Amino acid sequence: MEECIFCSYNKSEIIAENKLAFAITDKFPVNEGHTLIIPKRHFKNFFEASEEEIKAIYSLMHEVKEMLDIQYEPWGYNIGVNVGYYAGQTVMHLHVHLIPRYKGDVDNPRGGIRNFKTALVEYDG
Repeated sequence: MEECIFCSYNKSEIIAENKLAFAITDKFPVNEGHTLIIPKRHFKNFFEASEEEIKAIYSLMHEVKEMLDIQYEPWGYNIGVNVGYYAGQTVMHLHVHLIPRYKGDVDNPRGGIRNFKTALVEYDG
């Protein structure tokens, strides 16, 4: 079995954490401030998470959003979870993408992440 990059992550790169989850900056960001919220327990996807883990992820997402608001002053956010290979999941350990959005990062933001094609073409995480 291949080693999970999130289970063996460098602890010094964690920007926030709680009892059940941690946050790191995405190594292949689609926008400045792109962060991943990751449960500490290894499991593949959102639908395998316990209610307690979902609440921990939710809580940590709010904490990280406040940090990003101060540091980057984004105009909006996309929150995303890929479930399974055919939905774009490349690391088979649940992770939630918190992606700051900025005025002008795409010509027309209508459609949200579906219209964020320029960055997504280059992104593989």
